[in-house]
Amino acid sequence: MKTIIRISISGLLILNYVFAVNAQEINLTEEYKKNTIETLCQLMNDLYVHADVAQKTEIYLLKQFKEGYFDQFTNEEDFAAALTTSVQHINKDKHMRIWKKPPYEEQENSPERLIEEKIYNLYRYKEYNVGFHGVEVLDGNIGYLDLRGFAGLGEGKEVADAYMKLIANTDAVIIDLSKNGGGDPATVQYLCSYFLESNIHINSLYFREGDRTIDFHTLEEVGGKKMIDVPLFIITGKETFSGAEEFSYNMQTQKRATLIGQTTRGGANPGGTRDINENLWVFIPTGMAINPITKTNWEGVGVIPEIIVKEEESLSKTHELAKIAADEYRTQIEKKYTATYTSLLAHLNVYTKGQSENEILVALQKVSDQGLLKEWEINSLGYEYLMQYEKPNIALCIFRANTLINPESANVYDSYAEALMMQGKLKKSEKNYQKAVEFASKYNDPNLPFFEENLEKVTNLIKEKK
Repeated sequence: MKTIIRISISGLLILNYVFAVNAQEINLTEEYKKNTIETLCQLMNDLYVHADVAQKTEIYLLKQFKEGYFDQFTNEEDFAAALTTSVQHINKDKHMRIWKKPPYEEQENSPERLIEEKIYNLYRYKEYNVGFHGVEVLDGNIGYLDLRGFAGLGEGKEVADAYMKLIANTDAVIIDLSKNGGGDPATVQYLCSYFLESNIHINSLYFREGDRTIDFHTLEEVGGKKMIDVPLFIITGKETFSGAEEFSYNMQTQKRATLIGQTTRGGANPGGTRDINENLWVFIPTGMAINPITKTNWEGVGVIPEIIVKEEESLSKTHELAKIAADEYRTQIEKKYTATYTSLLAHLNVYTKGQSENEILVALQKVSDQGLLKEWEINSLGYEYLMQYEKPNIALCIFRANTLINPESANVYDSYAEALMMQGKLKKSEKNYQKAVEFASKYNDPNLPFFEENLEKVTNLIKEKK
């Protein structure tokens, strides 16, 4: 008997659920739909970035309602989808969409549930990794970055810098945005700054409220090495949207990258979510992107890549082109290195007092700026001319130049001081050993005791001379 009762109760529950669903459909009355459309139109007229388009959209929605077009939709999901289709039919704005709010479910307020929720959110956050999904160096020394989103710059900057450092020494870069749905414009600006000179106007956002415009320029500094001349390729796809489209469009209009893949979704207008009623939400774009070069954006049309290929061929085709570009890039580097280094060596042949100091500094500064010689390599060059070639005056010019190029390196002052001491220039040697100790102390250099010992030696020599 108990079993029969349980079955009956289960049956009643199912019937109640079906009845509730049917009741929801019945409650989607003509009056409800009319109020929903009127509220939606009011929100668009008040907030949508294009006021004239909002008015046209209102006329279209009211006409559809009057003709009974929305009568066929009997649940919230279908009604919301129909409203989205109708709105986008007029404004072509893929950011603007209407959707049903998820049903409110009161959660059990227990420690176990709270812990479970925290752990779930933690894993989701860690897995998302502020949008940076993967990084590797492909065959041919090609850096590959799989970027799935542009998280807020506050949390994304540190991760962006870490990933960029992993591909800093590659000869071409591929950024895969084929699964990137967008994000923070400030993070887009920051990543653009890795690949462009500073203070380049890359995008503007106009907002209807306050009739204001925010301009975005590339930044002078990033947390890693800029790659302004490294060949850049961007993979786009049908899921590439919003901020990811901006990054692609910025690079395309600046002629900085080659885009490969499929045309993107076409959403250029930022905004926010608003309540239509207790059941429905709408995302209303309140601003629009304005590119400084084209004076327009990619809204409704998407970003069209230079090379269109099938989705499954995007990576292989991009990698193929990147390897060719990397070979050409290496050839250019070799030519530049040869010319610059040849010019430097010409200044290291003969020492002319009062002239060589400046000429060698200028030549080494140029080599350093081009990334062809690092601090330690300049130091090694100085020791070569001091020990191997026995040209102490040239060596002193090199060591001195290194202190001016790298003015807060303890090691370069120590090397310069050593060379000066070997030439009997003890006072100048002592001064530079003091600099070595000063900067070693400032930056907690583990070689501080060694520098202090050297300073003590030259100080004692000066005392003995007296």
